[in-house]
Amino acid sequence: MSFHSFALPESLLANLQRLGFSEPTPVQARAIPALLAGKDLLVKAQTGTGKTAAFGLPLLSQLLNEPAMALNLPAPRALVLTPTRELAQQVYDSLRDYGRGSGLKLALVYGGVPLEGQLKQLKDGVDLLVATPGRLLDHLKKRTLRLDKVQFLVFDEADRMLDMGFEDEIRALMKKLPAERRTALFSATFNDGIWRLAKSLLTEPEHIELAHCEDTAARIEERVFTIDAPRRHEIVAHLLKTNPWSQVLIFSRTKQGADALVDSLARQDIAAVALHADLSQSQRERNYSDFRQGQCRVLVATDVAARGLDVEALPCVINLELPFKREDYVHRIGRTGRAGANGLAITLLAPEDLRLLEELEAMLDRRLPQQWLQGFEPDLNAPSPEGRSLSRAAQRQRAKKRAMGRK
Repeated sequence: MSFHSFALPESLLANLQRLGFSEPTPVQARAIPALLAGKDLLVKAQTGTGKTAAFGLPLLSQLLNEPAMALNLPAPRALVLTPTRELAQQVYDSLRDYGRGSGLKLALVYGGVPLEGQLKQLKDGVDLLVATPGRLLDHLKKRTLRLDKVQFLVFDEADRMLDMGFEDEIRALMKKLPAERRTALFSATFNDGIWRLAKSLLTEPEHIELAHCEDTAARIEERVFTIDAPRRHEIVAHLLKTNPWSQVLIFSRTKQGADALVDSLARQDIAAVALHADLSQSQRERNYSDFRQGQCRVLVATDVAARGLDVEALPCVINLELPFKREDYVHRIGRTGRAGANGLAITLLAPEDLRLLEELEAMLDRRLPQQWLQGFEPDLNAPSPEGRSLSRAAQRQRAKKRAMGRK
């Protein structure tokens, strides 16, 4: 199958050829014809499966095939919502590449930067808008943007939007949108929140869930090293020094933990940069750019800041510790093993996180066998973590505490 099978406009096909895309990925092969046929869509797809093109190409195609409004107004005909500014920028860049030379007007709005610069993008009209929920509401409140002309709506990484507490913003935005529209919802995981959201937003959607053999995670080798917590930084430095990885993305549960690791690596002559919410927007963009362009080998990020990061041929992801939210593990490891390449995901497991591993394995419905890293075997004589109840009620209480940011 080729992209020509979808009867896309010639300008889009020419851009795909220029970008080196010849055959659609599994999610593209199923989502593109469904969206072109005018169906609502509910898709489970991880980062790296080609989902941006899966919804972007049909959006651009239908915008080109339908007449634009006669007046230049800040009223997009298509809207793509993303949870973070990094992902918004990435989606915008991809859509701009796919639609280059088409004459369509694309715009991008997200928080953390002045409104004025974004107003310049909007004043001459916009066909397709990529936005984060909070900043989009800011524009609506200031009446610098309207959504009553939206015909196509896409939620990208909807599960992360809910995790970040955007449900109220989403509900507020829906009141500004026409009832008659086509809607697609993409999520890396399906949970109760996603099903409720989908039920309220989608009309008789086609449901796409890739088979495991097609899933990105099938190409990722997962290793769990049992360690002593005080040696985390030492172990990370050892792994970086003894493996020829061109680039490594390291996840930390906290901003303080990310900064501490960057400082620790610097003392061992390993250059690394951090990515988290306490950094200014300009610093975040600079650090991400340095990493993406290969000027910096190691990026240490929190889950929220790293959402949507797209680095080609990223060979390895390291979890400094397991995330409190099990779904975040799926998002983390999905940064490697992309575009058909093999990847490696390493998790450092301290005894106090054994419960997190147990709950993660229950969600994945598979085991993540633990192993020792030679030279860094755990001290078996060290005191064990304080015993905790294995009852379901106790597990629910611990999960609630973690959701509130407490261990």
